[in-house]
Amino acid sequence: MRFSTQTLLLQLAVVALVALLSGAVHAWLTYDRLGREAENQALTLARTVASDPSVRAAVESISALPGTPPASELLAGPLMAVAEGARARTGALFVVITDEAGLRLAHPDAERLGEKVSTDPSEALSGREVTTRNTGTLGPSAGAKVPVFAPGSATVVGEVSVGYSTETIGQSLARDIDPIALTAAGALLVGILASFLLRRRLQRLTLGLEPEEISTLVHDQVAVLQGVDDGVIGVSADGRISVFNAAARRLLGGPDLAGKPWAEAPVPARLLALTRADAAEGDAVELVAGGRVLVASARKALHGREDLGWVVMLRDRTELQQLTRQLDAVGTMSTALRAQRHEFANQLHTIAGFMSMGQHQQARDYLAGLVATGPLKFPVDQAELLQDPYLQAFLGAKGVEADERGVTLRLGPETLVRGRVTEPQEVTTVLGNLIDNAVNAAVAGSAAERWVEVEILDEPGDDAGTGTVKGTLHIVVGDSGDGLPAAAATAEDAVFAEGFTTSERPVRAGAGQGLGLALARQLARRRGGDVRLLDPGSPGGPGAVFVATLPGTTSDSMRRDDNA
Repeated sequence: MRFSTQTLLLQLAVVALVALLSGAVHAWLTYDRLGREAENQALTLARTVASDPSVRAAVESISALPGTPPASELLAGPLMAVAEGARARTGALFVVITDEAGLRLAHPDAERLGEKVSTDPSEALSGREVTTRNTGTLGPSAGAKVPVFAPGSATVVGEVSVGYSTETIGQSLARDIDPIALTAAGALLVGILASFLLRRRLQRLTLGLEPEEISTLVHDQVAVLQGVDDGVIGVSADGRISVFNAAARRLLGGPDLAGKPWAEAPVPARLLALTRADAAEGDAVELVAGGRVLVASARKALHGREDLGWVVMLRDRTELQQLTRQLDAVGTMSTALRAQRHEFANQLHTIAGFMSMGQHQQARDYLAGLVATGPLKFPVDQAELLQDPYLQAFLGAKGVEADERGVTLRLGPETLVRGRVTEPQEVTTVLGNLIDNAVNAAVAGSAAERWVEVEILDEPGDDAGTGTVKGTLHIVVGDSGDGLPAAAATAEDAVFAEGFTTSERPVRAGAGQGLGLALARQLARRRGGDVRLLDPGSPGGPGAVFVATLPGTTSDSMRRDDNA
């Protein structure tokens, strides 16, 4: 039997039991109320009869006799007339008058006259009024007993006992039972209807799944969502974030957003745009968040025809882009080294030729020239201003790459780096993006001479007694291009927005275009630095100038040791 059916049957049983118990309690309370009303009515009638002066006088006179008068005399006496008159007027079951010994002086059944009453009269004969529910010679009743006092005295000379039949109370209850039954039936009907509605809602909320299936799904969801490296964001149909796994928190660099409105979530606008009604399902976009390049896609979640919302997937492309950039640099350097190997071989052949011809002086002059200019032609002039080998190799690779595109990469006159780079990945990411953009601008520019100028300066920091000083790297990159468009030049934030590019070539999905400046600025600001537009440039050149500040990316402990 399905869980929803079991729940429905249990609810119906509970509702029926509650309705039955409520009806029974209500009936009992009504019965008890009618009994108390009968007791109060009997007490009132008994007081009236017992306070009648003629009754008091008659009972006193009979009590003063040495015996009880015969039944025939009592039947014709005044007490019998008063008692039967009161009984007839009020519909009581009985009105009984006794003497001080409890012998009947008036009774509806003439054969019972002169006999002792069937119920204990001691409390009434002791001067106390009592209400009772018992069964006497005339059947079950609810009544009252009241003492009869002698005229002008506090002496009890008898009692008056009045009772109303409980069968009459039952008849009154029978008249009231219909509303009680209708109320219970109505409550039962409402309960049954509510149970069916609750069953349907339960099936809709659980998608018709059993508790065991839901438990299995929860365990599977936790295992899958927390075990994958991709970020997963679930947006329910009502616009709230229902799933936000640990990978999503790590990639977006923010707190857990589960339970918050998706439209107000602190995530990039391009990510929110994926779930708009007019968005194309399955399209992937690249964006920058938390200092990372992410590829995001969104798909509709459906169960049958029911719309469950959206599932947004996040994949990290930062390491892939860094690896691609490093591979490009290695490939460029390999090409440059192969060319320089041929150049070095030619130089050795030239020296060997001079020596075989006996032109020793010419060989010495040739070697002196090589020593002065360097044994190999380095692709970037004045590279000796960079004492960090990593920067030398990286700029050398970029120089060869720029040279292949007809652009000269040169170091500015203010360049001087005496420390060592301690964060090469972040430095090359920022520097590489700025140089790539500058080379592209120089190639697209209208200037006859195409160049890119880079100035790098390291600023030492305070070691604070640690022995290792973390310095700041300042980078300035300019080019010979035509500068930025007029609209972008007046709004610096637009230049660093995701998707901004001056390239006229169509953007390929996943190519990373339009993300370089945004990623560079995020990386710099995460370290407490920044990337800014210093000069937007002008048509015909020179082009735009960007400046980057990267704190804590160099170490000059070796320079301190040298100075010491």
